[in-house]
Amino acid sequence: MIKKFKGLTFLAILMVFALVVAGCSSGGGSSSVDVGIVLPTKDEPRWVQDEQRFKDALKDSKYSTEILFSQGSSAKEKENVEALLNKGIKVLIITPHDGAAAASAVEAAKKEGVTVIAYDRLITDTDAVDYYVTFDSLAVGAAQAQYLVDNAEGSDVPLYLYAGAASDNNAFLFFEGAWKVLQPKIADGTFKIVNSSEAEALKDSSDLSRDQLGKIIGQITTNWDANEAKNKAQTHLTAASDSQKGDVSILAPNDGTARSIADVFASDSAISNYFITGQDAEKASIQYIIDEKQSMTVFKDVRTLVKDAMGMAVEVLDGETPTTTGSYDNGAVEVKAKQTDVIVVDKDNVQSELIDSKYYEASEFTGLK
Repeated sequence: MIKKFKGLTFLAILMVFALVVAGCSSGGGSSSVDVGIVLPTKDEPRWVQDEQRFKDALKDSKYSTEILFSQGSSAKEKENVEALLNKGIKVLIITPHDGAAAASAVEAAKKEGVTVIAYDRLITDTDAVDYYVTFDSLAVGAAQAQYLVDNAEGSDVPLYLYAGAASDNNAFLFFEGAWKVLQPKIADGTFKIVNSSEAEALKDSSDLSRDQLGKIIGQITTNWDANEAKNKAQTHLTAASDSQKGDVSILAPNDGTARSIADVFASDSAISNYFITGQDAEKASIQYIIDEKQSMTVFKDVRTLVKDAMGMAVEVLDGETPTTTGSYDNGAVEVKAKQTDVIVVDKDNVQSELIDSKYYEASEFTGLK
């Protein structure tokens, strides 16, 4: 009995040892990660799609990655960064929920010698950001505004303004780009601002300070939230007079808010026609554009942005210096940036820009011609 017991014990030890060796030698272990990616929320289609694109971009690489979501919380975002630092990341790609609040998280990363890449949204008021991968945010706003200008007829066209979150530096850039195009047409009487006393007071000023932009955005922010956009649009239409309805123009900051705002305006019998902007080319908004419920979207080919971010990360890991095309002042330093072009999409070019390029399949939509 004693000999049998010893044999079984020895066999058990061998099995445990084998398991430990196997765990140590497997490449997919959680002990070490090369690239950590922190995205802002799973509640918007854009970021869920980016998750898969990031995974695809690195699947044939020798480097490993882990993706975490902050779910609209700067505290959770910081926890995510700390968790990735504990796994030994060498590069951090992060889209901040709040550009300023994210500073402490990336400063912790820099102390560990990690290269920080801000993705799509700039992290502000810190020197702990090495690179910024972005679309030209000023160009996005300018493209939205130009579409409204090109489709405006007559004078005193009621203009409804909406913006993204005041905590997001991109929201300022989008609105700044739009304002530079809209302001001359507001000043000459083509447009009449309906829903922002702050914007109306500044209608003769082409260049706005950060503080002036903040005051306007504070009145018209949607916080990138579809429900908040809907409620704000309902409030504005309820307060609007008949002369502020009819044929109207609407600057909506992105597709999620655009659909909500469009639904509100479409339900008001005093609105005879509206032109409304968007951005991100979300699938639901492409269907809205086909159905003539949304006028346009600014297509930012995220495939290219993901490729640029991951390419930059790999260059850093390989000991190379990433290529950049410009820089952005984040309030503390000029952050080197790589910029990606944007494309205006409306009903006339959905096919050529989104279907023919394989961004979407034709079968995902109805009524496409």
